[in-house]
Formats: sequence, C-alpha cells, structure tokens
Amino acid sequence: MNGRQIALKPATMAAGAAGGVVFKSLWRRVDGGRDVPKAGDKSRSWRAVLLAAALQGAVFAIIHAVIERAVTRPPETADAAEAAEAAGAEDRFD
Repeated sequence: MNGRQIALKPATMAAGAAGGVVFKSLWRRVDGGRDVPKAGDKSRSWRAVLLAAALQGAVFAIIHAVIERAVTRPPETADAAEAAEAAGAEDRFD
C-alpha cells in the first residue's frame, strides 16, 4: 500500500459510513419507514430484497465514483484553464 492509499483510507471509510446512512434513509422513504430487509428474511418479498440490494449498490457506486474522480483528477483552476486556452488547447470533456 503506497502513501496515497494510506492517506485515503480514512476518507473512504468515512464515505462508506455516510453512504450507509444515506442508503438507510432512502430505503425508509421507499418502503414506508420499514428497516432494510436482510437477504435471508423470509417475511420480506423478493421484490423488497432485490430493490434494496439495487439501491444500496447504486448509492455505493456513486460514492465510489465521486471519491475516485476527486482523487484522480484534481479540480482545474482558472489559471490552468486560461493557460490551456492560451496554448490553443481544445476543450475536453473526458
């Protein structure tokens, strides 16, 4: 594990915990205040279990993408954008 990964570990753990809170809050809105169903809970429908799994995956995928994006591509400053424009660089949206 390199220094960058070690430095990011607390941030990713905090983001994961926040994602859990966001997911539970969203789920309670979706399912009328009920707790998140466990996969082995026979009293809950397949629909509820699969929908909860899909929503949880989506929340954590979004959080993962935000963290990766923030780490791999620092925000551009006005100076960097002006320098690229002055050099004749085209706008890139990637």
